[in-house]
Formats: sequence, C-alpha cells, structure tokens
Amino acid sequence: MQIRRRTFLAGTLAALTTARGHAAETIKIGMVSPLTGPAAEPGRIQLNSAHLAADEVNQAGGVLGRPVELIVEDDQTTNPGAVLAFSRLANRGDCVGYIGSIRSTQMQAMAPDIARVARPVMFGGTDPTLTHSGNPWLFRCRPNDLYSARVIADFGVSDLKKRKWAVVYSTDAFGANGMKALVAALDKLGVTPVLTQGYANQQPDFTPVVLAVRGSGAEIMGSYFTYEPDQAVFARQARQLGLAIPWVGSPSIASPVTLHLAGPALFGTYGVADFNVDSSPAAKAFATAYGRAYGGAQPDNGWTYDGVHLLARAINAAGNTDPAAIRAAILATRDYQGAEGVYQFDANGDGLHGYNVVRNDKGRMTFIRHIDFPV
Repeated sequence: MQIRRRTFLAGTLAALTTARGHAAETIKIGMVSPLTGPAAEPGRIQLNSAHLAADEVNQAGGVLGRPVELIVEDDQTTNPGAVLAFSRLANRGDCVGYIGSIRSTQMQAMAPDIARVARPVMFGGTDPTLTHSGNPWLFRCRPNDLYSARVIADFGVSDLKKRKWAVVYSTDAFGANGMKALVAALDKLGVTPVLTQGYANQQPDFTPVVLAVRGSGAEIMGSYFTYEPDQAVFARQARQLGLAIPWVGSPSIASPVTLHLAGPALFGTYGVADFNVDSSPAAKAFATAYGRAYGGAQPDNGWTYDGVHLLARAINAAGNTDPAAIRAAILATRDYQGAEGVYQFDANGDGLHGYNVVRNDKGRMTFIRHIDFPV
C-alpha cells in the first residue's frame, strides 16, 4: 500500500513574504496520523484540528515570521506503519518538531527513533510510562492515565457509591497500564476489583468478556478500550446480554466515532474525557472554529490543535529552531489556555493533570465537572 503524504499551508501565506516579495521558506512540522485503517475516522478529526491550528498560527504571523507547513505521513493504524511514517519524516531532515500519535503502543514503537532524532514530539498517547522512560523529547498534550484512573475511581466510589468493580481493558500498552493505574487508584480507596478482564484488540466477539463481567457479581465497570470499534461492539453485546451496571470508561467511550457506532447501547454511561466543549471557554472557542471550518462537524479532542499551537509558541519563545531551545521553551510553558485544558508542563513532559467527567445523555456527552490534581 502506498503511503499517502499530505502537506498543508494556510490561505494567508501571501502575507508572509521575504523582502524580495517571494514566499518565505516554511517552518515544517511533521505529523504521524492514521489516514487509513481502523482509526482513520478519528485520525481525520485529529488532522483537521492540526490544520486549523496551523491556519491560525499563519494568520497571526507564522513562526519566526515564516509560515508553518504540516508534512503528514500515514501510520496506517499499525505500529510498523507508525515507525515507517516517522522514519520518512525524520529522513527529510527539515522538520523542526513533530505531532505524534494518540496511540500509546505506537508511541512506544516510535520512541527509539524519536530519541535518536532528538527533536520535540507533541503526542496524545496516555500511557504514563512514555514520559517516565528517560526520553527527553516527548511532550504529552493530554492527561496521562494516572489521572484518568484516579478520576474514574474517585467518581465511581465517591459519587456513584459503588465498591464491587469489574475492570475491562485492552491487553496492549495503553490498556494494560490503564488497568494497573485503575487498580492502584481503587486500592487507595480501599477497593479491590472482583474482576480484571483483558481482551485482544480488534476482535469481532466480546461475548466471553461480557459474560465474565456479568458473572462476577460486579456492581460497576471501569474500562480502558483502545479502539472505538471495539468499544462499540462490546457496548452492543453488553446490552444484548443484559449487562446493566453503571459503566465509567476511559476517553474512547466519549469519542464521536464510538457514539456513532454504539448508538443507544452507550446511553447512560459515564466517561472521563480530556476534551469537552463545555469544559472551558477555550474548548468552546476551538469547537466553534472547528465547526466553522469543517461544515458544522464537532471534534472529539483538541490535542493536535493544542500541540501545533504549543510547538509554534515554543519556537517563537526560543527565537530559533534549535531543538534544545525549543524543548526548554515547552517545559517553561505555564498557564497556557488550550482546548484540552490549562497547560502546566512538568519536568517529565506532561502538560495536563486532570480530566473531565461526562455522561452520555441519549448520545450527547454532558459535562459534569473537571477534576484536576496538583503538579
């Protein structure tokens, strides 16, 4: 399969010119994105969001007085595809930074090459170990799963008053680490799950998993699903098999793709969402701009939008494209109001430290509250 490559330049580039009147040389940002495969639909939203941010940066004068250009490679929704996509971008030699993946397993696969290239990568994967592995070039634009687990556990135990838990999780890096974090968070609240049940990604039948939860005696379920189609299949089969306990899921439970695929099967469920349009004025402004740019459509997250803005902001603050200077400027970011939340980067490269709790009210994700933790 031929990998699709796409570049993006905003329509305002004519205003960014050299003294001779020629178009200024662009500042190139590489982006690894799923243009094909099972994550192509959420990948399209992430790509649209990055395009929107690049357009806004260019309308505001660009980076170092030059226009931003996105260079995009298809990761094909696979680990080998992600490694190949990043390699293609890195081999160009002209990208000052990168937008990585929302999939933790893909970020793990790319991490050795990211360390070798030694340029900043803004990413969305939520596996906590990614920013604690000694790689100084990883900067997370979503809260990690240590925070999602704490919010899921706190909401389920304190608000819903449930103590008999089943935990369902993907056995990949994202799901396994999410499960461990949730079990640890529940333990701090004096709760031991009655069931922890793993599953393999992209399977057509979740009946054994649903039956295991139903037979466990659990009165509430927490989950870490990696792929939206898996989440939807599980939800429909849970409804068909009579599993009717409260459910608090990781962010994929609130994805528009999941909501479309699952329909009424997810009505009444809860989730933690890094992005919700009603969570802040910045989130609402982003959603409004996205809808205006893309025919009224709504985004499911804003991390690539924030990632492009944060990277552009850091390059301008550094005053040059030296990777070490850009890295220092990202780590110095404080109180930046992004679509995902208020960014306060810590020494590990984590920018956000809390989640929104949301409820599925007949297909609409209703904002309940935001829970933040001290850095």
